[in-house]
Amino acid sequence: MKKPTSLARQNTLLLAAAFILIELLAAVALSVYLMLPLARRSADDLAGLMILSAQTWAELPPQTRVDFEFELLANHALALRTESPGVGVDEWHPPYFYLLEDALANRSGMRQHLVPKSIGNATWYWTYLPAGNGHLAVGLSQQRIGAQPWAAFLIALFGGLLLASIVAVWLARRITAPLARLEQAATRIGQGERPELLVETGPTELATLAGRFNAMARQVRELLQARTTLLVGVSHDLRTPLARMRLALELLKLDPTPALIERLENDIEEMNGLIATLLDLARGLEREPPVTVDLADWLGDLAADFGTPEHTVTLSCPPCQCSIPPCALRRALGNLLQNAQRHAPCAPVELVCIEDAGQCRIGILDRGAGIPPDQIEVMFQPFHRLDPSRSPDTGGAGLGLAIVRELARANNWEVQLEPRPGGGLAAWIVLSADHK
Repeated sequence: MKKPTSLARQNTLLLAAAFILIELLAAVALSVYLMLPLARRSADDLAGLMILSAQTWAELPPQTRVDFEFELLANHALALRTESPGVGVDEWHPPYFYLLEDALANRSGMRQHLVPKSIGNATWYWTYLPAGNGHLAVGLSQQRIGAQPWAAFLIALFGGLLLASIVAVWLARRITAPLARLEQAATRIGQGERPELLVETGPTELATLAGRFNAMARQVRELLQARTTLLVGVSHDLRTPLARMRLALELLKLDPTPALIERLENDIEEMNGLIATLLDLARGLEREPPVTVDLADWLGDLAADFGTPEHTVTLSCPPCQCSIPPCALRRALGNLLQNAQRHAPCAPVELVCIEDAGQCRIGILDRGAGIPPDQIEVMFQPFHRLDPSRSPDTGGAGLGLAIVRELARANNWEVQLEPRPGGGLAAWIVLSADHK
């Protein structure tokens, strides 16, 4: 299989070809619409001067003709001779002299080719023109026509090709260098390494791409950290019930009692709850299709489901039509309600909904011990709890807020935790504008 061409090489060739094509089009347009009309006008003027010089020479007295020839040679680089230059053949000569032949034919009515002759180090072109009752040879030096269109064209072509190649290589490298860094960084991520974040500079598209990649790299880094934390946390939290179950099994061999069997059942339920919570965390990355509901009625049902005589949930929400993923939002708010009821058992939990600047904010407000401001961010990490003893009586597995954040990321929400004036904690879920 043929190896694909690199993007830098492709861009270089395409840019060079484009520059060359533009240069050729410019050269053709300049030649056809500017240089050729000027050359024809110049050839016509020169033909008129040559015919006029021959006629003037024939009308002058013989004693003044020599002076006229010197003046004509010095000022106009034209020479006059009485002898015939011979018959010219249709051989190649610079393009301007073809135009001069046409102009002389139009003015004199005689079609003849210019006759080239070498005089010293210069080449002269001669023609035979009418002069009075006879004819006179009029010649002009090739050096009188200083234009060299072919040389100019070749210089412009090769110079433009060189410049186009240099610019094309520079542009291609400027475009592909960030992509090469992106490819290297992506390869390192694929190998499990942690590359440095890309510089978000340059053209808008490349800067945006670098920003997207950096965001992805940070997410991958967080996922790897979360995976490690989950593995460590699961192994830690499962070890305790497994140890109790092993002890209960040994005791059952000696004295099988209902109390031991109930302890085994409780440990199994604890392990099952932990595994179910981990599955909830894994499912948090899935996005659920939204459904339009009356948010006040929907939140009323949620408050009724989670409220108990010991842990009441009060609701404050104006009538509001909102498009939400019901299962995902219920899981997120349910985790927050359970946390609030667990940490504020002696006070009602408030469930509020506020419309602010086109956004819908749903809050869970409690009067518990709260979370220190410097600990709010780390509380979203899996298995992180304020209680270092990790007793099931004072908290769950430490995955509730982690699940809420994963659900928020999957559904484009924002989760905020902030202390309440007077004590307690306010947990807010801010729905994105497209949910309105």
